[in-house]
Amino acid sequence: MNYEQLLEEAYKNVEVKTQCERFEVLKVKGHHEGSRTIISNFSSIASCLRRDQNHLIKFLSKELASSAELSGDRLILPRKVSSADINEKIKKYVNIFVLCSKCQKPDTELSLENIKVFLKCMACGSKQEIQRI
Repeated sequence: MNYEQLLEEAYKNVEVKTQCERFEVLKVKGHHEGSRTIISNFSSIASCLRRDQNHLIKFLSKELASSAELSGDRLILPRKVSSADINEKIKKYVNIFVLCSKCQKPDTELSLENIKVFLKCMACGSKQEIQRI
């Protein structure tokens, strides 16, 4: 077999996952560099949740009591944080800012009216006021 045939064979056998399912909370992929924590798949997490990256950064900063810096697709925290702790905080974010409290579906959007933030469900039509970050 020549190189092109081997490459075609490899592409047939490899499953490449570039997008998330209808609704999927991705697990954090990252590492520690010295005293910093780097989350390498942060933009993928935010896009799968269909929320603004800055909103998620603000929430994580508050919950982890740490500042955060976005660098390309990566989120950099200036202290060591375990991936289990970050995953737990992302799950909390999903329960508050993504899932509808009535039907538990992720088909929601955030809307700002005056100074209040509302979570509007596109599936059941529910609209509820949620906390501001």
